[in-house]
Amino acid sequence: MSEPTLIEAARSSKAWPFQEAQRLLKRYPDGAKPDGSPVLFETGYGPSGLPHIGTFQEVLRTTLVRRAFEAMIGARPEDGKTRLVAFSDDMDGLRKVPDNVPNKALLEANLHKPLSRIPDPFGADEGGGHASFAHHNNTRLREFLDRFGFDYEFVAASDRYNAGEFDDALRQVLRRNQAILDIMLPTLREERRQTYSPVLPISPASGKVLQVPVEVVDAEAGTIRFTDEDGSVVEQSALGGQAKLQWKVDWAMRWYALGVDYEMYGKDLTDSGVQSGKIVQVLGGRKPEGLIYELFLDANGEKISKSKGNGLTIEEWLTYGSEESLGFYIFPNPKSAKQLHVDVIPRAVDDYWQFRERLAEQPLDKQLGNPVWHLLQARAPAQAGASGGGAQQTEVPASAGTPPGAGDSLPVTYGLLLNLVGVLGAQADREQVWSYLGNYIADPDPAKHPELDALVGTALAYNRDFIAPTLEKRAPEPNEAAALQALDDQLAQCDPAASAEDIQTLIYEIGKDERYGFESLRDWFRALYETLLGSAQGPRMGSFIALYGIANSRALIAEALAHKI
Repeated sequence: MSEPTLIEAARSSKAWPFQEAQRLLKRYPDGAKPDGSPVLFETGYGPSGLPHIGTFQEVLRTTLVRRAFEAMIGARPEDGKTRLVAFSDDMDGLRKVPDNVPNKALLEANLHKPLSRIPDPFGADEGGGHASFAHHNNTRLREFLDRFGFDYEFVAASDRYNAGEFDDALRQVLRRNQAILDIMLPTLREERRQTYSPVLPISPASGKVLQVPVEVVDAEAGTIRFTDEDGSVVEQSALGGQAKLQWKVDWAMRWYALGVDYEMYGKDLTDSGVQSGKIVQVLGGRKPEGLIYELFLDANGEKISKSKGNGLTIEEWLTYGSEESLGFYIFPNPKSAKQLHVDVIPRAVDDYWQFRERLAEQPLDKQLGNPVWHLLQARAPAQAGASGGGAQQTEVPASAGTPPGAGDSLPVTYGLLLNLVGVLGAQADREQVWSYLGNYIADPDPAKHPELDALVGTALAYNRDFIAPTLEKRAPEPNEAAALQALDDQLAQCDPAASAEDIQTLIYEIGKDERYGFESLRDWFRALYETLLGSAQGPRMGSFIALYGIANSRALIAEALAHKI
């Protein structure tokens, strides 16, 4: 039986990005729109606060579906069969001042104005100086998306509204104003119904986005009439940035105007998705395919909020872990909630590298279920997918599905690095860590191991902020002290270049020796961790001793034995 092609394997894969892409393939069985334009993926972002990981994950997950779809139709990213638009709703009015920004008085004075027309509250030393608050937040988001290597087109609502590029769609909203009201009014409380309008005019006097009833005077001309905050009746155009749309109407208008085919969103927007889906049909468009995902939670199980600034920021994750580990943590089970806090980072780093090392040796169907296959495709679009430019390319070899970087490994786990810097202390530096790595790897040159060197930096930061302040070594119990003395005696006889496996074996033998009274090896290893490292958990001790060095490890044992109960 011949090996399946990449297209065949992709179309039968149960991995969630392929399952999502199947929905698009049902929409476009030939892998393309009838007019030949690219299949359009969209992600949305409200720049009312600093971007957080919840924003990033939407771009990542959408990219994963995009690349899966390309693999299923035999297209390469450079073939232009798909597009990804990252859309910023920066015409939205600022409803409240975020907790995690400076110069709150400036924002307070500009409440309810479009985000793109509010001054940047950040100073020069905080990366400020942008044209507006929205521009600042948009820039922060794009910097990270660019750093990760996403292939996307950034679109700001303010650019489209102000330049008149949404004017035709806005006229359609005005033409269908009553039909939209018929959809929305039954979903609103009575008090809200009295002021609701699909169109939100921008006051010519105050510059604020107004929540007031609006009369459509001339849909073709785009003219509306409303009562301003000062009681004056104003008749003005809704076009050219003089108005924006209510959120659910705006979302539907965007789908209609841009021709969006796929957009995922959080569970908190389920109702919005339903109403916007009805509205886009009224406008003459079609609701995109999409996934409703669960929300990210902070360490306390509370929803992450841009305005609160709780949970992890993108910058915080990258201070203590890698970009790849962030993607790996986000990948599984998008319909399940995940907690985002610093404690999850170390395991995410090591799990990523375990899956990456395994990838090259897996058969194709297993590769397509490996999160790292999808992450490498997302980061290396020029290599992602198949050789061939259309759905007719069904002879793509399986090898074309293995992305560059598959099979790579780290010579030292992140967990082991953290244990090493934990012993070295909060004042340890990069050079010192690399001097110890020379005990473990043949060519301890940071230039030859850039990914490991990056993790040395994050491990130092993680240790400084979270490990060093909590480490507390305890004195060994009498039986533990006897076992530690036996370990020291064994290490004294070891070749300084003894392998990690050989050292691990002698540690096992001591732990199993009935003279030392350990009920299980787990108790012996816990004693090693708590007396030598000051932590309840730790690495494979054979690997740690090989990395730290036998002489240095014996010094740790001597220190523990001198620690009286």
